[in-house]
Amino acid sequence: MQPTATVLVYSDDSTTREQVRLATGRRPAPDAPVVEILECATPAAVIKELDRGGIDVCVLDGEAVPMGGMGMCRQIKDEIFNCPPVLLLIGRPQDAWLATWSRADAAVTHPVDPVEFASALASLLRRKNLQNV
Repeated sequence: MQPTATVLVYSDDSTTREQVRLATGRRPAPDAPVVEILECATPAAVIKELDRGGIDVCVLDGEAVPMGGMGMCRQIKDEIFNCPPVLLLIGRPQDAWLATWSRADAAVTHPVDPVEFASALASLLRRKNLQNV
């Protein structure tokens, strides 16, 4: 049986969640685990799923409403013990400094570029696997 990773995707926009799902595919890289996507459309759902545990990486939409992914990232980094790595979707490259402020582990621009996104996600999954060894 192949290892699997659970990736939480937070966005109030179903199109953005679909773009992430399509860019991820079955696995973002040949050496990455098979990915199961868990979609959340509200901040409360994100907190509930993180409290439940079992999330390997979070993908947060920086443009989400009512709470953007940057604010959500900063909150979960402060409040969730052993918070999983966070990949932040930012609206423009100039917002990278805000991603740093939010303590995101990686950031890519939106709309989702499948190659850039898959590479960043695979990198976070690899890092997570190394920490668990």
